Amino acid sequence: MMNPIDAIYARQSIDKADSISVESQIERCIYETHGQPYKTYCDKGYSGKDTLRPAFQSLMSDIKKGQIKRVICYKLDRCSRSILDFTHLMQIFDRYGVEFVSCTEKFDTSTPMGRAMLSICVVFAQLERETIQQRIYDAYHARSKRGFYMGGKVPFGFSLQEHSIDGKRTSRYCAVAQEKTLIEKMYAIYEKAGASLSDIVKTFQSLGIKNPRRDDGLWISSHIGRMLKNPIYVKTDLSVYRYFCNNDAVLYNCAEEFMCGNGAYLYRKDGQNHLVLAPHEGIVDADVWLACQEKFMHYKARDKTQKSKNSWLCGKLKCAYCGYACVIRKRNARNGKSYRYFICSHRSLSSCRQHSVNAQV
Repeated sequence: MMNPIDAIYARQSIDKADSISVESQIERCIYETHGQPYKTYCDKGYSGKDTLRPAFQSLMSDIKKGQIKRVICYKLDRCSRSILDFTHLMQIFDRYGVEFVSCTEKFDTSTPMGRAMLSICVVFAQLERETIQQRIYDAYHARSKRGFYMGGKVPFGFSLQEHSIDGKRTSRYCAVAQEKTLIEKMYAIYEKAGASLSDIVKTFQSLGIKNPRRDDGLWISSHIGRMLKNPIYVKTDLSVYRYFCNNDAVLYNCAEEFMCGNGAYLYRKDGQNHLVLAPHEGIVDADVWLACQEKFMHYKARDKTQKSKNSWLCGKLKCAYCGYACVIRKRNARNGKSYRYFICSHRSLSSCRQHSVNAQV
């Protein structure tokens, strides 16, 4: 069995001009080895919020194998910024007789005072991380209030184009002609009395229209429902302003600004909806969009009553093959008994392989 050697651990979250590189960290740590054998472990692009990092897990594995006598790092927050994680690490180090060395903070972990000072530094490392998180969180919401594009998946019907707000670079949505036509058709179908989301799917299938955003070309009614509820598509006016005011949303634009016909970003913060006007032009007229929202609210109130009668799983249980919701069906047997079972709501419209599931629970 080989004699235990030193381990040099380096970590860098992201490449920034004011952050020390992994190579520089290793160079500083090599001095602490005093010419003795060592092995390096590097995690580039990983945060210190937890210990789920490939190289760090490899280091811990070698420690448990008895191959490491000392762990050397540039700074203790390279190992962890969590008090709980670092306390657990020190317990493992003690169990396997491993010393911890920080190049910039001189600790002697063999003494009570050294361990106490180490714990204090870990507290401040976690405080620094949480402070950075809060600054990012505050900056995110400050930019979102001004209509900046905040990332995420681009909604159906749009692509991204460069834009600027108050001289600062950002992006905005730009309508895609083919998808825009499909969005308008979705709203036109759903607005009709008695129409449902399934009717949109059936219409598109009968016309041979495939979903350009999916490899299998399928249309999922639940996905269409989320699109129709999204104010990103509405041409805002005073009626939209009043709608969100009546629904207790926080609005960051005055009523006059809603006359521009732009779409709107809807955010969820602290359990409340927050609405801000977007820099792109909406696709659907306000009266059509609002008619669809009224219909959604009507169905929601109705389904809440019906689902309690059928099964609490209705609307929650999804097909494993196509993602459609499973619905309750009843069948009367020859013996006079009635049986209930779940079946994929898309089964009658496609070749879905999902079998029925007994709902007698």
